[in-house]
Amino acid sequence: MSRTTSLAAVMTAPKTTELREIPIPDLPPDGGLLRVLANGVCGSDVGKYGNPKFAPSILGHEIVGVVEKLGDAARARWGVTEGDYVALEEYLACGHCDFCRTGEYRSCFETDAQMAGSIRYGSTPLTVSPALYGGQSQYLYLHPRTILHRVPEGVAPHIAAMALPIGNGFQWTYLDGKTGPGKTVVIIGPGQQGFGCVVAAAASGAEHVVIAGLSRHKERFEIAKKLGATHALLLDEGDPREEIRKLTDGRMADLVLEVSGGGPEIINAGLMLVKKRGTMLCTAYKKAPVPLNLDRVIQYQVNLRGTRGHSYHAVELALRTMKAGKFPLGLISTHVFGLKDVDHALRLVGGELKERAIHVTIEPWN
Repeated sequence: MSRTTSLAAVMTAPKTTELREIPIPDLPPDGGLLRVLANGVCGSDVGKYGNPKFAPSILGHEIVGVVEKLGDAARARWGVTEGDYVALEEYLACGHCDFCRTGEYRSCFETDAQMAGSIRYGSTPLTVSPALYGGQSQYLYLHPRTILHRVPEGVAPHIAAMALPIGNGFQWTYLDGKTGPGKTVVIIGPGQQGFGCVVAAAASGAEHVVIAGLSRHKERFEIAKKLGATHALLLDEGDPREEIRKLTDGRMADLVLEVSGGGPEIINAGLMLVKKRGTMLCTAYKKAPVPLNLDRVIQYQVNLRGTRGHSYHAVELALRTMKAGKFPLGLISTHVFGLKDVDHALRLVGGELKERAIHVTIEPWN
């Protein structure tokens, strides 16, 4: 490879992006270089885009690409070689804490973008050498602690770029939520994470897969049904609790997943849909304190917990689902842009524009 720089979209200030040429580093024996083919825009990228804490940096952590160059130690450790088509996880876990040693590296403090000094793809400032830590760039530095997955042949980059949101769906719905045949799952939030949960619930054999949202989300319900949802629920019309009661012959939902950007009141609304000794998982940060209906939690003995991220197994399940081709995942991918349109893409995902989107992909060579 003769190139010495990588064109990247750099967040220079809140809601401000500038195209820059970033030097491509010399590689250590345990590092590598990825030629980025696609990068998905996550809702968390929108939050970072408005936060001065993350400037200057290259955003983007839903990264898919081709291995361009590897050090000898990296080649041996990762089991890949130049030319391999891979998807990355955002985590650069420490590898030695209790969480990492037991396979729960998503809980490692080094993977938390809110922790001072942590590094991970899509939220590391340019001041951390060698700067190429975000997917909104033609090339990405493969840190020695990179976690990568082989992408099955025939899976297009804009589909493979959904490995993490669909992996989240498998993690929260199947691995954490223990859903399966005969179960009723309610998924609050018809966005890219919610659709990932729909696919995972359907693939896991749930009897009732209910996508829940507000009246303004009605156009998304048809997409959800094509992805495996069996029912749609409007939370701001009628009596959602009564609808779930009728659907389940009074049993209510085994699992409620809150994956929306809604306000804190959505937590208590979800609690009203859970059966006795059922489970509610909360995945989305709230901007205000949650006035929790603790009496409901106690009375119904609800297993209420927070969860975030994904395991290696969950991302593998997502990629296997893509390979199988049983779900029309192209319905989730609504837009593909080049680097010059990163600002537009982030504002689109953030709901600032009249145009609507679900999953948006940046292809740096487009």
